Amino acid sequence: MEAEQFADTIPHGDPIALFEAWYSAAQASEPGLPDAMALATATADGRPSVRMVLLKGHGPGGFLFYTNSHSRKGDELLANPHAALLFHWKSQRRQVRLEGPLSPVDAATADAYFASRARDSQLGAVASDQSAPLDSRATFLQRFEEVEARFADGPVERPAHWLGYCLKPQTIEFWQDRPHRLHERRQFTRVSDEGGGWTSTLLYP
Repeated sequence: MEAEQFADTIPHGDPIALFEAWYSAAQASEPGLPDAMALATATADGRPSVRMVLLKGHGPGGFLFYTNSHSRKGDELLANPHAALLFHWKSQRRQVRLEGPLSPVDAATADAYFASRARDSQLGAVASDQSAPLDSRATFLQRFEEVEARFADGPVERPAHWLGYCLKPQTIEFWQDRPHRLHERRQFTRVSDEGGGWTSTLLYP
């Protein structure tokens, strides 16, 4: 058996720094969107749902994404403010899983990011009742044109229900593909919410 299969490529340390290293590698090699992540939420009674969203910021404070809080995921986060994230970078043969509580970002942060978006994306966020039933695509496109006309002479105002959410991970698991399914996994667990360190352990694949 090759020696590299026994090497410890996911050492104990700072999982946020390790995520940054893996994310940077994916940005250099992933043919799709390296910032795409699966977001899993659940209702108050535990019924799960999952969808893809985009990572819009990360660091020791948490992992950030934006959405319409009136959407299905927004309703579920209000009822059960805990979620899980999954990054899968096929080019790197790696996955990262994160679990923890979420909280909305402050209005100033949401305003700043909304202002940085492409104008049509801003208009689409105003026009869309995300996750609500829609009788036809023509109805949505008509609403988009109406919103475009309303804001024709100035900046697009962020809807109050368009929010950013920050997941503060309590656990982070790194997964590295290995030959013959002898994969490597290490799970980090936060010691405390007050800036304490992390414990970690390898997991059987």
